[in-house]
Amino acid sequence: MEETDFWQTKTYKNQTFLNSPEARQIRILCELTAPKKRFENRQIENTIVFFGSARSKSKEAAAAELKTVVDKIKEAGSAVNELQTELKQAQNTVKLSKYYEASAQLAQKLTEWSLTIPDEAKRFYVCSGGGPGMMEAANLGAANAKGSSIGFNISLPMEQRPNPYQTPDLSFEFHYFFIRKFWLVYLAKAMVALPGGFGTMDELFELLTLLQTKKVEKTIPIILFGTEYWERVFNFDVLVEWGLINEKDLGLFRFFDDVDEAFVYLRDTLTEHYLKD
Repeated sequence: MEETDFWQTKTYKNQTFLNSPEARQIRILCELTAPKKRFENRQIENTIVFFGSARSKSKEAAAAELKTVVDKIKEAGSAVNELQTELKQAQNTVKLSKYYEASAQLAQKLTEWSLTIPDEAKRFYVCSGGGPGMMEAANLGAANAKGSSIGFNISLPMEQRPNPYQTPDLSFEFHYFFIRKFWLVYLAKAMVALPGGFGTMDELFELLTLLQTKKVEKTIPIILFGTEYWERVFNFDVLVEWGLINEKDLGLFRFFDDVDEAFVYLRDTLTEHYLKD
């Protein structure tokens, strides 16, 4: 930029300044306020948030991956031992794929139901972290139901890439994790947590803490889908036993393993708290 141009450029058009550490607060405000405008344009006030592993794949993709590894082992002969780690990972991907399918099926059922709500402003929109895996499955399910869905993408060096099933004008790209978290909770009226890693745990326990401390007072039913996973990863009863949480805190979430049962629970709970006059 020429020196004369620099002094003639308005500050809010100065890209050098806007990308500087001094303008961080402005960038934060942009990520906080811009989504609000888009939601208002679409009359979106309610979301059902899906969390789960970005590493999961569809049943077909997981089966194909496993077959590839098995074929490699058959051809490897004496080098079989070198492929055992790859085989184990492929087997785990197949095991995880049932939750990818469950995420898509539940999101589709919820979207189909939501589309029957006469008042568009009261409808519930499937919302995910925008990435691959079970987040992708949730957006896919909504797309299969011919409904719109939200993707709150975050710029990361690995795994996080916007999936193609989120509605284009409801696809957001965040830089700041804490602003993304704000939007994940602000419109949320329900949460579905499927098996996942650190990111899933982070979002789940943040919401549980907000509800436990009553920083969020609205009703947000939380589903932990996949009892075999959640009960192995966390023994919530131990937290009660040690006096670290109250027994009533266990009522903040419920376990489910069946898509239809989870759908009925969410439909009835959301109807009771948000659709009755």
